[in-house]
Amino acid sequence: MSAHDADTDIPDVLERVQTGVTAFDELIMGGLPRARTTVVGGTPGSGKTIFAVQFLAHGIVHAGENGVLVTFEESPADIESNMRSFGWDLARWRREKRLAVVNASPSGNEELVTGDFDLIGLLARIEHAVKTVEAKRVVLDSLTQLFDHFIGDPKVLRRELFRISDALKKARLTVLMTAERNVEYGEITRHRLEEFLADNVVILRNVLQRERRRRTIEVLKMRGSHHVEGEAPFTIQGGTGASEGFGNHGLVAVPLSSLRLEQQSSTVRVTSGNSAIDEMCGGGFFRDSVTLVSGATGTGKTLLVTNFLAGGVAAGEKALLFGYEESRGQLFRNASGWGVDFEAMEAAGKLRVFCLYPEAQGLADHLLAIQSLVDQMQPNRIAIDSISALERVAPDVGFREFLISLTSFIKKREIAGLYTATSKSLVGGETASEQHISTLTDSIILLRYMQEMDTMHRGLMVLKMRGSEHAKEIRRFTIDGSGMHLGEAFKGAPNVFFGGGQEY
Repeated sequence: MSAHDADTDIPDVLERVQTGVTAFDELIMGGLPRARTTVVGGTPGSGKTIFAVQFLAHGIVHAGENGVLVTFEESPADIESNMRSFGWDLARWRREKRLAVVNASPSGNEELVTGDFDLIGLLARIEHAVKTVEAKRVVLDSLTQLFDHFIGDPKVLRRELFRISDALKKARLTVLMTAERNVEYGEITRHRLEEFLADNVVILRNVLQRERRRRTIEVLKMRGSHHVEGEAPFTIQGGTGASEGFGNHGLVAVPLSSLRLEQQSSTVRVTSGNSAIDEMCGGGFFRDSVTLVSGATGTGKTLLVTNFLAGGVAAGEKALLFGYEESRGQLFRNASGWGVDFEAMEAAGKLRVFCLYPEAQGLADHLLAIQSLVDQMQPNRIAIDSISALERVAPDVGFREFLISLTSFIKKREIAGLYTATSKSLVGGETASEQHISTLTDSIILLRYMQEMDTMHRGLMVLKMRGSEHAKEIRRFTIDGSGMHLGEAFKGAPNVFFGGGQEY
C-alpha cells in the first residue's frame, strides 16, 4: 500500500475519547484523540497516577470501554487502596473483567531483562491483558521507573518503548503514559519521552506560591488537533466512596481560557433590599448581574449584603451567603441588630450561610464548594463577603482566574450576585480586588467615609451600572438599628478616589 493510500485511511475528523477529568476535555475539544499516545508529565505528587486511573475509570463506568493498567512503580494492591478514596473500586472491576492489571513493579518479581534487552515479554503480557478484557484504553504508569531501574543504553529502551506504543496504536488502543519531571518549568519529562513516543503531551504542575500549592494543567501538544493554550487551575478531590459514578472527585479542572461570553442578558430587575439604592440604580439590579460593593471597614458592606439577601427572601427567592471574614455567629448577630432574622430564613429553607477561612483551602477548592452548594440549593441570589479576603491565598494570576470562573458561573446560572471588597484605606482607594473585577462586574457601588470640617460622614455612590442609567451623585447615609438610610447628596463633596481632603 502506498503512502498516499495510507493517508486516505485516516479520518478527517478525529474520534474523541473523554478522560473523565471534569472540564479538562473542554480544553482539548472533546477528549483525547482515539488510538493515539498521550504522555502526562509532572513532578512527584502532581497527580499523574490519579489522572491516569481516572481516564481508565471513566472509560469503564461511563463509556463502556474496558482498560489495562500497567504499573512499573506501585504494587496493584497499593494503587487499589489509594484509588478507593476517589470511589474507584479497581479490585471489583478486575473481578468483573472490566479492568486488567499488569504488575511490572518491583513487587511483581518478574524480570523484564533477559540477555539482549527487549520488552517483547512485556508487550506480550499487555496484549494478553487487552485481549482478556477486550480493552480500549491502556495506561503505563510510570515509564520513568522503567528507565531508572534499567542499567544500559537508554536509546535501546526508547526503541523498545516505541515498539510497544506503535503496536498498541495499531490495535486502535488509546494509550496514556505517565512520566516524571525534575522541575515544574523546564524539560517536559526526565528522560525526554515526549520526543519519540507522544502524539499528545499534558503537563501537571504543583507550584508553591505564597506558602500554598497551586495545581495547574497544561496541554502542551495535541497532534492534529486544536487545544486551548496556557495553564488552567485544577484541584484533587476525594470521592464519596461510591464505586460507580464520579461527581466532583479525582482531578477537577477549571478551563478558564475556554469560557465564552454566551450568557443571555436579562432586563428583569430585582431589589437590592433597599428602595433608595434601587432608585439610584435605575430600578434595582438586573436579575443575572454581578455587583461589587467596595468600601473601607465599617462603611456598611455587610449591611448591604444583609439587605440584599433579606430583600430576595422577602420577594420569595432563595439566597446563599459565603462569608470569608466573619463567623456565622457574627453574621447572624449583626443581621439581628438590623432587624433581619437569618435563623428564621434558614429554618424556612430560604437562606444558607456558609463560613470558612480563606486559608482553609485553595481557590480552586473554594470555587468548587460554591458551585456544589449552588447546584444543591438552586438559589436566586448569592453574596460573597468578601472577595478581597480570598485574595490573600493566591497570586494575582490565580485570583483573577478564580474571579473569572466564579463570575462566569453565576451569570450563566442567571443568579443575582453581590461581592464585597475592602478598600485599602479608610478614605478609599482602589484595591487589587477592584482592579481585577471592575471590568467583570455589571455594577459597582462605592461606600466611603466623607469628612466635613471636624465630622466624619458616610457616603454612597453608584459608580457603574452596565446597561442602565443610574444616579451620579454621592449620597449621605446613616446606619442604625433598622438598617441603612440614605439622605441628601453631598454638596462640594471631597474626592472619594484620592482621600477626604481634596475637592472636586
